[in-house]
Amino acid sequence: MKNKIQNIKTSNHKTWQSAAILALFFFFSIELMAQDKQQFLSAKESEPANFEWMQGFPPAPDKVLHTWDGSFFKFPAIRWSVVHMREILPTQNVSRGLEASEALQYNLDSHIDSLTFIPWNSKKPMSWEASLWENYTDGMIVLHKGKVVYERYFAELTETDVHAVMSLTKSFTGTLASILVAEGTLDDKKLASFYVPELKKSAYGDATVRQVMDMTTALKYSEDYSNPKADIWEFSAAGNPLPKPKDYKGPVGYYEYLETVEKEGEHGEIFGYKTINADALGWIISRATGKSVSQLLSEKIWSKIGMEQDAYYQVDSKGIAFAGGGLSAGLRDLARFGELIRNKGKYNGEQIFPQAAVEDIMKGGSKEAFAKSNHPNLKGWSYRNMWWMTENENAAFAARGVHGQTIYIDPAAEMIIVRLASHPIAGNAANDATSLPAYKALANYLSNKN
Repeated sequence: MKNKIQNIKTSNHKTWQSAAILALFFFFSIELMAQDKQQFLSAKESEPANFEWMQGFPPAPDKVLHTWDGSFFKFPAIRWSVVHMREILPTQNVSRGLEASEALQYNLDSHIDSLTFIPWNSKKPMSWEASLWENYTDGMIVLHKGKVVYERYFAELTETDVHAVMSLTKSFTGTLASILVAEGTLDDKKLASFYVPELKKSAYGDATVRQVMDMTTALKYSEDYSNPKADIWEFSAAGNPLPKPKDYKGPVGYYEYLETVEKEGEHGEIFGYKTINADALGWIISRATGKSVSQLLSEKIWSKIGMEQDAYYQVDSKGIAFAGGGLSAGLRDLARFGELIRNKGKYNGEQIFPQAAVEDIMKGGSKEAFAKSNHPNLKGWSYRNMWWMTENENAAFAARGVHGQTIYIDPAAEMIIVRLASHPIAGNAANDATSLPAYKALANYLSNKN
């Protein structure tokens, strides 16, 4: 069974058809459009080992996945590609440094797979293990009180691989900004254009850094993939690292596009989840420090806490890291990052960055602004420093990315969950019903353990 994806065409951008398909990766996917889940192969049926993509020297013609035609990111090929982005797209390294890796401590719990919970809109219990298959999980790790209690790998991912984290990238960008604010290098009360004068004539010209960090900017910008005239296509074309067609006259690179964004409404009133805010913030923190996003992540975090592997960002044609969704990293290293955040910037007894940076995240954002956004299943949530705040009784918060990426932090349960996945439907609404209640059930279980 093959997943059929509607080709996106417009009268003004016919020559951009293949480039637009490639650009889908840089944000979410056209699969955000409503689709019947039953048309997809199951997680076990869609495992890359069943297809033999990119095997051989060279691979057979019908086993090659391309960027130019978008085949590398169509389901089920995405299940291979999320672990191989560096092989098919230009990237920029995030160094772990030269120090030895810091080994994680283990106290594995064999009972977790059989833990049950009730999914949303269902009366039938589901097991933890069943939810992993339901959500096309590639890797899952759980830390409790700093020790690994659960770790599994599926599909193409192994413990030595890195995996595309999609929009988890935004939370890294937001965390870097929060650190810089706590250190006094960045003033979140200043206008974005104070740090990036090129944004003065754009919608960001009178937006504060804080409004960019919390995505309460008022932008005339649509990420509606079902609309061939949505702004996302122009942003995608600008950020596409492949050569532009001869007749292309639009902006080149993420930053040039940001200069063209127009204002619609008043800043600070409504939360609007728009990827370009993360790229604007990436530009701001780079200008405030004189360092690239990749270098900042390495210097502030990645080289400080004994990571096992380098991470990397995808870049545009000018070598600018995609701060809104281009990071790839290892499962265990993401767990280390989550533990660093849970402990408010402290790792193995050493304060890596100011505690105030995480305390500012944990304050949460405006519930009123969030309630005005289009997230009906996330009632009572807020958004702060590019982190999703559940505002539940445990004050849990999360980094979230399409196709099922998650770093879920529950301070009360002293729990970190990291899931990497390649769900056929991009939007998290497709997996929240069998993920969020599972996370809460696991928090309750771990909290009640001796």
